[in-house]
Amino acid sequence: MIRIGARGSLLSITQTTWVADQLRARGIVVEIETIKTTGDKIQDVPLAKLGGKGLFVKEIEEALLNGAIDLAVHSMKDMPTQIPYGLHIGAIPKRENPQDALIARDKIKWANLPPGSKIGTSSLRRQAQLKRSRPDCLFVPLRGNLDTRLRKLSNGEIDAIVLASAGLNRMGWQDKITEHLDMDISLPAIGQGALAIECRVGDQEMNTAIAFLNDSKTACEIEAERALLIRLSGGCQTPIAGFAEESLGEITLTGMVLNLSGTEMIQERQTAPVAHAFALGTRVADALLSRGGDRILKTLIEEFGL
Repeated sequence: MIRIGARGSLLSITQTTWVADQLRARGIVVEIETIKTTGDKIQDVPLAKLGGKGLFVKEIEEALLNGAIDLAVHSMKDMPTQIPYGLHIGAIPKRENPQDALIARDKIKWANLPPGSKIGTSSLRRQAQLKRSRPDCLFVPLRGNLDTRLRKLSNGEIDAIVLASAGLNRMGWQDKITEHLDMDISLPAIGQGALAIECRVGDQEMNTAIAFLNDSKTACEIEAERALLIRLSGGCQTPIAGFAEESLGEITLTGMVLNLSGTEMIQERQTAPVAHAFALGTRVADALLSRGGDRILKTLIEEFGL
């Protein structure tokens, strides 16, 4: 029997159930263990103030290390750049839609939202980019599960929400989406749309059991994106964005660093063979740093502790 650890949120359980069903289809007995993480326990504080890094994985990784569970399923964008010794990402399934999605009352499109509209999002990356596109809107922190956020929208507390398309698709809630935001408006978070199946490095049985779930195209894209994040030393709540796309043996990576107000933005795009995915991520990060990204990130650390 394989024990899979997951957060208690409806989205996390849905994602983990999908992985479990793939394993069950191969005749493997699977049990899902729900584990409450720090990020789930504290709902009334912005993620950036909590530290951001590892808030949704720490307790699950501890359960993996002590043998309480055999596998863990995470949203890749929640994964810190440093994984505890003895653990690794054993498989990365095919990526869902990586774009951000707008859900607005009365299905009003992004460009048509009235000035002064209240936009809810917990992501500093989204806020910084969206302020560039619509400086006439108000951006408010929004925590809680999907149900909670949608309820605040329906009762009029906010006018629109920006979320990851992937989570809504996995929940079967595509009909709630007003529009998928173009990447020129909101470049995704590192790893957005992908899942990370984590296990112990030395557990050959588990590594073999999940190998079929790995999608090579997605894996090389994520390798480039995470290399970018590693070089920039950014957490999941820093205003850093990145998206890689593989095609015909080459991978193109777009990286971005912004200040919190969105008034400063540095972007870089480069292409390399898939075999050099990690080096590509490092190279794009170095270009961003040399063009002023180092100054922006230093300011974020000094002033906000991000």
